[in-house]
Amino acid sequence: MRLWLNLPNFLTIMRIGMIPLFIYYLVSSLPRDRFIALALFCLASVTDFFDGYLARKWKQESPLGRFLDPLADKALVIATLIIFILLDQAIPLWMVIVIILRDMLVTLMRYLAIRKGAEIRTTKLGKAKTMFQMFAMVLIIFILVLRVLPFDISQTYAEGRAHGQKNIEVAGAMLTKAIHALKSDEIPKAERNKYFAESTPYFLLLLTTILTAISGLRYLYTNWRVLLPPYTGVLRKREEKRVK
Repeated sequence: MRLWLNLPNFLTIMRIGMIPLFIYYLVSSLPRDRFIALALFCLASVTDFFDGYLARKWKQESPLGRFLDPLADKALVIATLIIFILLDQAIPLWMVIVIILRDMLVTLMRYLAIRKGAEIRTTKLGKAKTMFQMFAMVLIIFILVLRVLPFDISQTYAEGRAHGQKNIEVAGAMLTKAIHALKSDEIPKAERNKYFAESTPYFLLLLTTILTAISGLRYLYTNWRVLLPPYTGVLRKREEKRVK
């Protein structure tokens, strides 16, 4: 069997193949379809863990796998963020742009590192960012599943902007109401759910964006040399000569 035809690489390719299905079900207005989208996202996240784990355990790491694995992650994240913008007016465009630009920079640096035969150093902050990002997206998708409840979140933000409010102001007001609602038994449960569902996606993605920006700067600081020429396998050849 050729090195690239192994189970870890198959899981990575399968994760890429799930992205169109995930998008199809998430944009649906049916609660069942959005629940399927949530299940697909969770499954993709699980395969993200196992493909790297199995590749290291079975010593089946390959240049293709090292390139495809982060590429699959970035494709899933970018596709999810774009759908979030379309489905939820609480998600501002600038947050999505920051996350996408960071992921594009990291992908470029990984590609150049592979060409040079260099190693990319990851940080604990980057891993923590990835874990929180996946957690935040799962929770936001779950909230999109709950949109079958009798309230219109998009209308709330549209009305807020019509009165000159920014998304953070609308989300902050809804979060404040949600906190007060927890202390009151007079507020109906459906209304309390509405407050949380209106505020949670914005602040989850805000925290994700902050972590993404900080980890991106740290990643750039740690690996900036891969952006410099030459962009060939010179470093690898030097290492091979040194071993000989």
